[in-house]
Amino acid sequence: MKHRILLVALPILALASCATPETRLRTGLRDAGLSPKLSACMADRMVNELSLWQLRKISSLGDLKDSKFRELSVAEFIYKVRALKDPEILGETTKAAGACALGL
Repeated sequence: MKHRILLVALPILALASCATPETRLRTGLRDAGLSPKLSACMADRMVNELSLWQLRKISSLGDLKDSKFRELSVAEFIYKVRALKDPEILGETTKAAGACALGL
């Protein structure tokens, strides 16, 4: 019985550890304080426009989250992105945030 459970659990655990860049970005945006809906929309738009290095860089903003749990406004998030000093990340983030906020 234990072997059967192990045979089923191992593939599930292996799949769970293989997060895609989009999943990591979505999680990073959400951890940075954006709403889940906005994070998903922006990640979908940005994942093909930025390099993996840039995606990791923007995802790392979630590590700097304030101790207070609250959602950030788009303007507050763009302010944080500007601090990364990468014009391409700032441009793509701004485009994605605008399009997602307007429901385009």
